[in-house]
Amino acid sequence: MSLLHAAILGLVEGITEYLPISSTGHLILVSALLGLDSPEVKDSVDAFNIVIQGGAILAVLGLYWPRVVAMLRGLAGRDAAGLRLAVNIVVAFLPAAVLGVLLDDYIDEHLFHPAPVVAALALGGVWMIGIDVWYKRRNGGQSEAGMATRSARPCHPPLEPDVPGAPGTIESLTILQALGIGLFQCVAMWPGTSRSMMTIAGAMMLGLRPRQAAEFSFLLGLPTLGGACVYKAMKNTDDLAALGAGPIVVGTLVATLSAAVAVRWLVAFLNRHGLTAFGVYRLLLAAAFAALVFSGMVTLRS
Repeated sequence: MSLLHAAILGLVEGITEYLPISSTGHLILVSALLGLDSPEVKDSVDAFNIVIQGGAILAVLGLYWPRVVAMLRGLAGRDAAGLRLAVNIVVAFLPAAVLGVLLDDYIDEHLFHPAPVVAALALGGVWMIGIDVWYKRRNGGQSEAGMATRSARPCHPPLEPDVPGAPGTIESLTILQALGIGLFQCVAMWPGTSRSMMTIAGAMMLGLRPRQAAEFSFLLGLPTLGGACVYKAMKNTDDLAALGAGPIVVGTLVATLSAAVAVRWLVAFLNRHGLTAFGVYRLLLAAAFAALVFSGMVTLRS
């Protein structure tokens, strides 16, 4: 793998990791188009694609440092709200932590094939459009931005989505809601589903507003992606060593910078437009993915 290949894959990882469009699906496509899907290099490239998720972790640590500090203070007994958030993150993380280890080999063997990945992309697109329609109907046909504008009018009570403890905020999240989000996250172990899609849409179904759902999804990604990085790195030490340090450093750095931009953009976009655009994109990606796979231009090998 050249440094240019590493930079391209890092860019794809950073942009797609936190968008609800499946980073796995994109990395499979781009790796194949770069000629990195041959049996001789596939194991190394697959391990590389997991390890550079560390860049996405660094991006969230930088952007949401106050939340991380609050959780650390909470664990030290100095911040009650930070402790509640830390407990909720742990509760949401545990289902995937347990099932991820138990099902890792099974998923690699049985689900990394064209039909399951294409199906996950397409069904996820339909589901996201449905969630968006449901959410807007529940709120009178308004997006988050629309509700904020409407609430500013005298005939409506004020809507304060970012006031700590208000309904629909991270501070109001219960342990049962956190566990529910964690169970949604488990579905994302199916390649092509998208961890971000499941946690954001799941959090919205369980009562969080889009902005708050996205933020909780980002924070939940810290232990989830971090655990996956460490687990895959330990499991594939020889494959990563074959790549050398250069590509890993370049890929991680590019992933960090691009993920930071993508996270900021996503929060603003969700407030204004919701999930439908991502659902439509997933359907188009599923069609393109299927065409490339079944034409023989892209292959999936366990």
